[in-house]
Amino acid sequence: MLRKGTMRQPGGTSFVRRACAWVGAALVGWCAVSLAAQAQTQAQTQTQTQAGQTLPAPTGPACSRPIYLTFDTGHMGVAPLIAEVLARHQVRVTFFAANELTREGDGSLGDFWAPWWKARAAEGHAFASHTFDHVYWRADLPASGASPATPVFSVRASAGPQAGITRSFSAPAYCAEIERAATRLEQVTGQKALPLFRAPGGKTSPQLVAAAHACGFAHVGWSPAGFLGDELSSESWPNVRLLEKALREVRAGDILVAHLGIWSRKDPWAPAVLEPLITGLKSRGLCFATLREHPTYKDWIAQHGRR
Repeated sequence: MLRKGTMRQPGGTSFVRRACAWVGAALVGWCAVSLAAQAQTQAQTQTQTQAGQTLPAPTGPACSRPIYLTFDTGHMGVAPLIAEVLARHQVRVTFFAANELTREGDGSLGDFWAPWWKARAAEGHAFASHTFDHVYWRADLPASGASPATPVFSVRASAGPQAGITRSFSAPAYCAEIERAATRLEQVTGQKALPLFRAPGGKTSPQLVAAAHACGFAHVGWSPAGFLGDELSSESWPNVRLLEKALREVRAGDILVAHLGIWSRKDPWAPAVLEPLITGLKSRGLCFATLREHPTYKDWIAQHGRR
C-alpha cells in the first residue's frame, strides 16, 4: 500500500522487491525469476518512461486463446503499481471507471488522476463506464403513474454528494449516470469510451440491462473463474490462495475482474498477485486482449461506437 504523497509512476526500480515482500515466501521462486528478468530490462523501461514514450504494441502471432482482464476503480492507491506491471508485460486491459473516493486527490476521475488515465490511453488500454457516482442497483420499482412505460429503479451511490442515500432513478436518469462517467473518461483520456458499462458490484436486473441497451450501453459482468477475489478478506483468502485459484481455474475466453484498490482488504491483491498471475497465465498459452476484441461485444461496439 502506498502512503499518501508517495504515488509512483511506471518504471520504479524497487517494484519487484516490494511485490515479493507483500506476496510472501510461497512465491520465492517467482520472485527470483522476476528480479533477474527485471535486471535485464530495467534500464530500457526507465529510459522510455523518462522520455515520455509508450511501450510498443505486442508483436508476434495473433492472440488465439484470449482472456480479458478488466479493472474497476477503487481507492487508486495501487494504480501506479498496476500500471507498471501492465506496461512491463505489454498487457492491455479494459478499465471500468467511476469517480470513487481515493487515498490521494479529488476522486478517481478527478483532476489529480487525469494524467494517469491519459497515460493509460497512450498505452492502448480501453475504457468504459462504471457509473459516475458508483451507483448500485438495489431493486426494480413499480412504474410511475405519470410514466407507466418508463422503468424505475431503487439505487444507492457509494460516492458523490448522495452517497449512502437510497433513491429512485428512472431509466433515463440511470442512463445519464452511465453517460456521465463515459463523457468524463473521454475528457481525461482523449479517446472515446466503449459503449459498455459495468454496474457496481455487477448488480443488475433484466429490466436495468434492457434500459441501458436502449440508450446504447451493453452490460459487462465477469466469468465465474474471473472473479479474482481482491474484495475478499485477506485472512480467509490470502494472496497466495487467490493466485493459486486463478491459475488453476481461468480458461480462454474468461473475463477477469479486479480493482484499483480495495479499502477493506488488509493485504493488497495488486500488485502482489498481478504479476505472477500474468506470467502464469501466459505460460499456459493464454494471452490478453481488451473488450474491443471480445466476440460478445465486438459487433455491439462497431454498431454503437460513440461518435
